[in-house]
Amino acid sequence: MSSPTLTDKVSKMIHQDILNGELKPGQKLVVADLKQKYNVGASPIREALVQLSWTKYVSLEPQKGCWVAPVSITELTDLYESLRFVASVLIKQAIEAGDESWELDVLTSFHKLSRIKLSKEDFDWSEWEERQHQFHISLLEGAISKNMLNFFNDLINQVKRYRYYAVVNGLDSSAYNLDEYEMIMKLVLAKDADKAAEKFDLHLHRTMEQIQEVIEAAA
Repeated sequence: MSSPTLTDKVSKMIHQDILNGELKPGQKLVVADLKQKYNVGASPIREALVQLSWTKYVSLEPQKGCWVAPVSITELTDLYESLRFVASVLIKQAIEAGDESWELDVLTSFHKLSRIKLSKEDFDWSEWEERQHQFHISLLEGAISKNMLNFFNDLINQVKRYRYYAVVNGLDSSAYNLDEYEMIMKLVLAKDADKAAEKFDLHLHRTMEQIQEVIEAAA
């Protein structure tokens, strides 16, 4: 068995190449090709692909092979409907139970997000996506339901693949509205649970529609 450290490293490299679009949805993943690409042995490649199948970035079929997980409107809708349902519960829990440390995390994550320039010339979309991802997580981490938080984290990591797919395939910085994020933050810190949940839900739904448009255009 290969070293867990090497397997994790290979898994992260394949994961990033899927996000960046170097490995495309539906592309067959051949161990021999990946060995050459990442300059490692077959064993860590196979173990990394199994790891990525757990997070649904990779599809494995016994005796048939392995592929980058496809994208589809059906899965996108299912992911976002599930995400919106869970997020609505968690954001209200977080506002009710979150302490000062949680509030500071929300404020800090928004501040980091707001530092990204949204102009087309200077826009660093990968950094924006990572900071936005962290902002979404920080909003809900004050919630008391750890099982539901784990479910949310699983969903948002699957959604992350779709968000990156949209950017790689044409979504630009004009789709992002920093004022929307600021409003969500202010409602959360003002402890306005109903309005915060409503605004966050609208934000998630709008994002889903943007990604859907990209998928339909690429079809």
